[in-house]
Amino acid sequence: MHDSAPTSLDHIFKDLLDTQKTATDGLPPVNLWNPDKSGHMDLVIDREGRWIHEGGEIKRARLVKLFSTILKREGDNYFLVTPVEKWQINVDFAPFYIIAASRAHRGSHQAISLTTSTGEVVVVGLDNPLWMEYRADSEEPIPLVTVRDNLPGLLSRSVFYQLVEWAQDGAQSDLQMDNSALRIESMGEQFLLGNWT
Repeated sequence: MHDSAPTSLDHIFKDLLDTQKTATDGLPPVNLWNPDKSGHMDLVIDREGRWIHEGGEIKRARLVKLFSTILKREGDNYFLVTPVEKWQINVDFAPFYIIAASRAHRGSHQAISLTTSTGEVVVVGLDNPLWMEYRADSEEPIPLVTVRDNLPGLLSRSVFYQLVEWAQDGAQSDLQMDNSALRIESMGEQFLLGNWT
């Protein structure tokens, strides 16, 4: 029965998945571009998704959006690539910043959609999982989601709190609630939001 669930949910939430697919269909094929490293660019994507070039923030949203389409990750390093150039950049935490969340209910299932500061929309599920990381010096969860091509997005504090609120609403009606773990469901999958004791 579990094998048929993703297929049926893909059909139920087809409109959301189609929106996500349409947005990514026009992206350059950076996974096919493998030029030699051209050098290191003085460009930083900070914790809140701001693009800082030579100390100044790039304010032109269209330019930031364009650059975001040619991002590539190799291990822990990030690059802006073209078919002939490859410039390493610095990323403080994640190259995408999640600024909005929405959810859709269809029957007993829900789908969580997250929107990046560059306008990309991802539906949380197997292809775009949500996970928590923790730093050694803090027990506060750091919520991340895979946006595309192994590129993570950091959830803003307000988006994370929205997901926690939705998860708590769902947990109150769930008879199999685990008192120490809070999870949220999207596309038939459960994603851990944190452990509380």
